[in-house]
Amino acid sequence: MHNLIRELRASAGLSQGKLATEMGVSRQTINAIETGRYTPSLPLAIALARFFSLPVEEVFDADSAKPD
Repeated sequence: MHNLIRELRASAGLSQGKLATEMGVSRQTINAIETGRYTPSLPLAIALARFFSLPVEEVFDADSAKPD
């Protein structure tokens, strides 16, 4: 599933570790979400979208393949 977490995090000037702390998950979890190796649970996806003040549909796109 393609997502904008890396771009949003970088635009906000956050490290993976800082975002992980804000979300209550490990840095490795944020890395796995960003690289498409892990699809977050619905509560985590909603929390991430809310953190960036965006609808879930704008942050996560299940219909598009991960870009190269």
